[in-house]
Amino acid sequence: MALRPIDNALPITPERPKKQAKASLQMQKQAEFVNDENKVPLPASADATVDYISSENLKAIPDPESKIQGLIEGLNSKDWTKVCESLNNARRFALHHSSLLLPILEKVLLVVVKAMKNPRSALCKTSIMASSDIFNAFGDELLHFTTDAFDNLLLQLLLKASQDKRFVCEEAERALDAMVRSMTPLSLLHKLHGCVSHANLRVRAKAAMCISKSVSDMGLEEMKAFGLVSLVQMAADLLNDRLPEAREAARNLVISIFEAYTENEEQKQETWQNFCQFNLPTIHSQSIVKITSSQ
Repeated sequence: MALRPIDNALPITPERPKKQAKASLQMQKQAEFVNDENKVPLPASADATVDYISSENLKAIPDPESKIQGLIEGLNSKDWTKVCESLNNARRFALHHSSLLLPILEKVLLVVVKAMKNPRSALCKTSIMASSDIFNAFGDELLHFTTDAFDNLLLQLLLKASQDKRFVCEEAERALDAMVRSMTPLSLLHKLHGCVSHANLRVRAKAAMCISKSVSDMGLEEMKAFGLVSLVQMAADLLNDRLPEAREAARNLVISIFEAYTENEEQKQETWQNFCQFNLPTIHSQSIVKITSSQ
């Protein structure tokens, strides 16, 4: 029998490499991360280098007239650390050179709101701190913009105050407190009114707390200027809110209105009950009167 030519032989299959043991693979991976004294170490994360400077420690800017020209450019930088630095400079201008910041304040607010939306916590917190200083420096002037810059700022602060990140949440709450302290209650109330019907439960609660604080500083005439019945109806609606913070704010709101409305009345409870029964549905009237019955 003739032998088949060797050219027609089946090709030899190369041996498959043997699998390495898991332990050896792990050791190899660990070796990749071992520090090499001949390699330049990588810089630490920039997050660790961001300093949160309190307002008391922010100094005036030398030669502010020349520095104000580059503020917007710094705020619009693509380098987030540069933006943080510029936000702190904006805070310095607000605290020490507010007249120079005022002409570009609306543009600054737009950047502050944009920074609050940034997922980087350091940038977000710095922008919230900037808003506090801006509130303290300008107060009601923030309400005079032709755009919705203030409305967007207010909404972002309410959202940040509703977050689970504690250090961001607490900073936003401080900013909201600064807003309430620095602005005329009646003017601010018109801005906050729509926020108590927000779809987000926590936003509603934070807005209700701000409203309660604002109304506590109002006299009866200011309450009437806003609408006394509207205020009481707002409180009645919030009493049925799902969050306890909103309900507590509603109770405080009712007490503030009651005290202002009955301040000069001898028969306080009777006067208040008549007002509620005349202006509110029965179920709301009963819940409102119940809150003030012990006053």
